[in-house]
Amino acid sequence: MTLVDPQSLPPADHLNIGALAGLFRHTTNSYKFVFFLALLDLLKRHRFDAERPYTYAEITIEMLALAWFAHTFFKLSFGAQDTIAKKLDALELHFAPSVNRFVRDRQALRTELQNSDLKDARRLMDFVPYRLLIPFLEPQLKGVDKGAWLVFEQAMPRITNAHFATARPLYRFDSDDYRQCSAILFHPDWIAYLETHFPIIQGWTAWHWLHYMQRRNPATPALASKLFPPLQRESLTRQTRYWRAILQHPEGAKLRCIYSGEVLTAEKFALDHYLPWSFVVHDQLWNLVPAPPSVNSAKSNQLPSADSLPAFVALQHQGLVIAQQVLPKAAFSKFTDDYLADLHLPSPAALLDIDQLQPAYEQNLAPLLTLAANQGFTPDWRYSP
Repeated sequence: MTLVDPQSLPPADHLNIGALAGLFRHTTNSYKFVFFLALLDLLKRHRFDAERPYTYAEITIEMLALAWFAHTFFKLSFGAQDTIAKKLDALELHFAPSVNRFVRDRQALRTELQNSDLKDARRLMDFVPYRLLIPFLEPQLKGVDKGAWLVFEQAMPRITNAHFATARPLYRFDSDDYRQCSAILFHPDWIAYLETHFPIIQGWTAWHWLHYMQRRNPATPALASKLFPPLQRESLTRQTRYWRAILQHPEGAKLRCIYSGEVLTAEKFALDHYLPWSFVVHDQLWNLVPAPPSVNSAKSNQLPSADSLPAFVALQHQGLVIAQQVLPKAAFSKFTDDYLADLHLPSPAALLDIDQLQPAYEQNLAPLLTLAANQGFTPDWRYSP
């Protein structure tokens, strides 16, 4: 998803674009971002149907499905008091996505949520649908105490519906009685605007959510890539080719898995992300080592024990030494660019010097392992057959 500068909302003479631009002012929780992004996703999936009601139940599921990847899979903090994160934690979903099938897994996650007890989670709709409309109805809400929650909640559906045709808020409610509200209905003019400018509006919302999440996850790597599930994982063909060339060498045939001690073979191996992919969100070679497929599967997205780091660096060093021998100079240089940049090493020669490579890894990986553990990734994993 492309992030969009917040000053870039397209104009529309007949709509209050200033109210839309003010949706996320003074936001202290994630619910507005996730609610609005969920509305955009539902609109797109239903082809911007202006006639159908969008129910509180389906909006709740879409919000939870959207937030699950950021909070549960990528381990991002939404803030200590965030309501959506607490609702997700309370559900205790037993859902394990395949990182190669994010789109299908999001459908499966929605199904899992539909089959869960969402009674408490549906209380998200007690708050956000009303608060989001305040910028569109400022004149009509004069005299209404927005801090007195029950008074505000009681008044909002009636006021919104009464001024729907003239003030043109984003949507109205299916009842004037807040106790009977169970769905929203979009204003057709806003539907047309959102459909016409959908990529811009979605990117603008993502920009605001990223800004919010950066304040709560200041040291997290690749934060922008963790707000939404990627459409698909990149292929590891290039990285597999690199390690296969190493393992096919006579010296490479002696290399062993750093977790299990098994001899590695060029015919059957998987590539393990030493730091889990769901933490780093990249496939750089400096973080990848070969492992038997069963070992790689057992490790999943857990953090390896600290005592595996010397073996990891040793295997990387052995691989680099062999690669320098078997690969053309230009190919070796291309494969190792990321090592030099991310490990802050001065030259290709440093990659072949274990006395330089070891401290470079220790200095760069140790704080990342600590941060990942603090974010909730399971630490101290050891292989057990």
